[in-house]
Amino acid sequence: MSVGFRVFSKRKLPSPEVVRALGELPSANVADVMTRLNSLPASIRLQGPRLAAPVAGVALTVQVSAGDNLVIHKALNMAQEGDVIIVSNGGAQTQALMGEVMFSYAKFKKVAAIVFDGPIRDLDSLDHLGLPVYATGTRPGGPMKQGPGQINVPISFEGCVACPGDVVLVDNDGVVVVPRADAEVVLRAARTLSEKDQAKVAAARDGSLDRSWVDAALEKAGCEIIEATYE
Repeated sequence: MSVGFRVFSKRKLPSPEVVRALGELPSANVADVMTRLNSLPASIRLQGPRLAAPVAGVALTVQVSAGDNLVIHKALNMAQEGDVIIVSNGGAQTQALMGEVMFSYAKFKKVAAIVFDGPIRDLDSLDHLGLPVYATGTRPGGPMKQGPGQINVPISFEGCVACPGDVVLVDNDGVVVVPRADAEVVLRAARTLSEKDQAKVAAARDGSLDRSWVDAALEKAGCEIIEATYE
């Protein structure tokens, strides 16, 4: 039986126009319209220089055993321009999963971004490659190459599920996964929210932002406001 060690060569793909449009929005707005879910853990952070703008791509999902990158190499061979290679190794921190040689090849393949729930190495190479890489940190010790692992299967990160063909949006805040089947609906809602957010930012800067909702929310929740000092 090959379950746990198999490669699916095909995925259902989202609309390229929707992917491009999602790449114009902040990850925070996109996450918020999905009931503030579907974002990856804070431990998975951008490594290397800050991004000038968000980046969106199509999920090429990879599941590997702890500290092993054999099938990640296969994913690199399979990757298409604009893909986001998103890798789960069960959150293991034992080995770096990728370094400069693989980063350079990913850049050649025009991969949009790479996401790991483990460490990487050769961090300095990202300063000039211009490839967005998200990981939990760095570790000098490299990976094993034995398997098992799987490509283009559902993977998860602390409750956030990524399926092959989903849209993955990354920016300086982190990583958001938009289910392929919901991408158009999420795009419309996130555009509307982003416009409202920009208006709120402008109002906050000039002091005209309505803050009356705070006391109303506290009262509704049962908070007692005491006009006295604590004794």
